[in-house]
Amino acid sequence: MQPSLLILAAGMGSRYGSLKQVDRFGPSGETIVEYSLYDALRAGFGKVVLVVRQEFVDDFKEIILKRALKKADISFVYQELRNLPPGFEVPPDRKKPWGTGHAVMMAGEAIAEPFAVINADDFYGPDSYRIIYEFLSKKQSGGIEEYCLVDYQLDNTLSESGSVSRGVCKVDGQGYLADITEHKKVRRTSNRITGEAEGVGEVVFTGKEPVSMNLMGFKPSMFGHLKRQFTEFLLSHITQNDTEFYLPFAMNEVIRTGEARVKVLHTAEKWFGVTYREDREMVMKSLRKLVKEGIYPSDLWA
Repeated sequence: MQPSLLILAAGMGSRYGSLKQVDRFGPSGETIVEYSLYDALRAGFGKVVLVVRQEFVDDFKEIILKRALKKADISFVYQELRNLPPGFEVPPDRKKPWGTGHAVMMAGEAIAEPFAVINADDFYGPDSYRIIYEFLSKKQSGGIEEYCLVDYQLDNTLSESGSVSRGVCKVDGQGYLADITEHKKVRRTSNRITGEAEGVGEVVFTGKEPVSMNLMGFKPSMFGHLKRQFTEFLLSHITQNDTEFYLPFAMNEVIRTGEARVKVLHTAEKWFGVTYREDREMVMKSLRKLVKEGIYPSDLWA
């Protein structure tokens, strides 16, 4: 069965200062998500599902994807605060979305095949889509489900404009994910890369560490795991207005319980994105360089 692509596009970029998913970076006015679509389609992915907030769906249809809609099977599902299991109500002071794990869960009725997950505002590089497509297209043997994660080298994912959060991966001897640990305030200072981990304090990195950028692959069984975990999350955290149900946390849990294994797929691609508004020029320059090298046409949808 042909894998699908699930794009998480419901988050608001607070540090960027606007809805960065609609910002244009390519030489013909393309958004970052259009490069993701282009790469996914040429890798072989079938349908595309975007998780958006309902109030922004017209922006995606008319502003961002007007030309891409003619090239791909694209549909939309909505992530809203009110999308809760029976018996739960949205706290009156809650403003933040429920997180990336909740966003993926919203696509449970739209996807019945293996699927890859990406962030709408991240550039992953064409080879990453080829790698994850090949994994998701293969038949699995054995009784335990296998998911996957494409990792990036830490020093290929930093912003020159400020600190970032990164999920640092621990990989076992067989190439399977053992754990993802969230590190905050990761940045390069002079000749060092440092960050902070809860309960540990400052951590010094070599820059070679594998990190997750939310490019992950799943079987439909993941939707059931997410529903169960999200209910457990709400029971413990619903009154904490800034706490989110993150996808890496959900992945850690299926590993811990033995419900699935997660194969780590390596890529040498350089990630880039727009964490801060100051990143915008760097992204535009990087895309112009890739066009000049012939990796992309000057107009993706011409």
